[in-house]
Amino acid sequence: MSQEAVNPKAYPLADAQLAQSIQELINQAANYKQLKKGANEATKTLNRGIAEFVVMAADAEPLEILLHLPLLAEDKNVPYVFVPSMQALGRACGVTRPVIACSVTSNEGSNLKDPINKLKIAIEKLLI
Repeated sequence: MSQEAVNPKAYPLADAQLAQSIQELINQAANYKQLKKGANEATKTLNRGIAEFVVMAADAEPLEILLHLPLLAEDKNVPYVFVPSMQALGRACGVTRPVIACSVTSNEGSNLKDPINKLKIAIEKLLI
């Protein structure tokens, strides 16, 4: 998908390299049961305060169905990012269907703590 075809409301958009590392971490989080898939589940994790970061698909149609997530994430001081493809996000989540949003949840004593923190810093740099 080309950069021009992406809705300008989908900000901040991860570049190809960051999107790849985000998808790898999402795949690991799915294995560790630290992943919630879908806009509704992501909203719940933000409201409960257990979301580490939120990933949304920039090609969701219409995009407005998940534009409440950045507002909620900013209220809760949770980093968020858009990736270009919901199909790729679905594969990273370990399902065959496209996924428009997901959130990686916190878990004490998890092996993913360091990679999650590194990725959170990279996502926060996009927001600056």
